[in-house]
Amino acid sequence: MNERDCSFCHQLQADMWPQEDLVWSFPHSVAVLGTWQFYHGYCVLIARTHARELSGLPDSIRRDYLEEMCLLARAIEQTVQPHKLNYELLGNQVPHLHWHLFPRFQDDPARLSPVWLTLDAAERDAELRQRLQTGPVPRNEVIAQLRHTLTLLDAPHA
Repeated sequence: MNERDCSFCHQLQADMWPQEDLVWSFPHSVAVLGTWQFYHGYCVLIARTHARELSGLPDSIRRDYLEEMCLLARAIEQTVQPHKLNYELLGNQVPHLHWHLFPRFQDDPARLSPVWLTLDAAERDAELRQRLQTGPVPRNEVIAQLRHTLTLLDAPHA
């Protein structure tokens, strides 16, 4: 897939990220609140530059993108205080660099398993899907809290 056919590139170029999902607009990426808020604070960080692999980014952009990912991770850790934070950079479904940052908590009954096993089950079970999409705090409040923390961390803004 190239930039012409990439759904993420189209959304980035048209600045079409829904404002109700947008957490932060970094110089080299965009952070959005993920769908699965059972994992309270779950975010996706999408690179502004189209590449399928980290090795496909120029060195300086890759370093900045990874620094932005670390800033977002720090904001998630400080805001929701998970037991552990899982980082996923896959791209099997959308071949455009994007990190999934999944906060994991002690009370998660599947905390020792990969998130994707539970999410796969949710695709076939409407009740489970609804439960996993609903977090303990309304989405707009989570976004406001993350933005506040990123501001305190002096995160760069595009």
